[in-house]
Amino acid sequence: MATRVAGLTIGPAGPALAQSVHSPTARVAEVRNLSRSFDGRPVLSSLDLDIAAGEFVALLGRSGEGKSTLLRALAGLDREVTGEVIVNGTVAVAFQDPRLLPWKSVWANIALGLRGGNAAGVALSALEEVGLAERYRAWPLTLSGGEAQRASLARALVRQPDLLLLDEPFCALDALTRMSMHDLVLALWARHQPAVLMVTHDVDEALALAGRVLVLRRGRVAYEATVRPERPRRREDGDLIELRRHLLAELGVNQKGNL
Repeated sequence: MATRVAGLTIGPAGPALAQSVHSPTARVAEVRNLSRSFDGRPVLSSLDLDIAAGEFVALLGRSGEGKSTLLRALAGLDREVTGEVIVNGTVAVAFQDPRLLPWKSVWANIALGLRGGNAAGVALSALEEVGLAERYRAWPLTLSGGEAQRASLARALVRQPDLLLLDEPFCALDALTRMSMHDLVLALWARHQPAVLMVTHDVDEALALAGRVLVLRRGRVAYEATVRPERPRRREDGDLIELRRHLLAELGVNQKGNL
């Protein structure tokens, strides 16, 4: 199934997009000439982007450069964009705010929108994957920040997405919790192999997780780099130090790491 946003037409993929998204050469997402303005101010400007099946992409950029707007367009949540967005497969989103419904238990939040008679069992399996099985019947307001983000990931992954969109999901977490979430995300990505596009303001986070890093500036992809070292990565790796320096320069930051 392909979702096409171009003049707001949404429908099935044509023959050219019918290849398996698990093929190494398949594109899960294709963005062409994407533009978006708010109150007359351009945020995205004729942006082009391809995301391959199974790859992990990090998107960096200063506030207001259009990172979250691009994610919303890929998720089909912004119908005011112009240009073309084609997503070949299913999409799930995990936001900075976990957005759990407080009047539903954790498992009911995970199962929300699932069809079939075994929604509870599917939700429990997802919670086991993120280490929250014992919080199955808990209420969202009783969860810690890290637990809430784990539940948010479970809710996204239970839909078996071909494209997982992460919109700064770890920025509100403390350093130790954030590190454990990085390990969890990499383990889940390796197990399920969705393509991932993650928005972050943290250069080190991008270098730890992604295989490709993009810098968004003036509504376009201004810089792109492949992250070579195998995971898990060491911050003292010479290639990472050099790439970090380039990314910070592209972002206009003087070796501080965060924007």
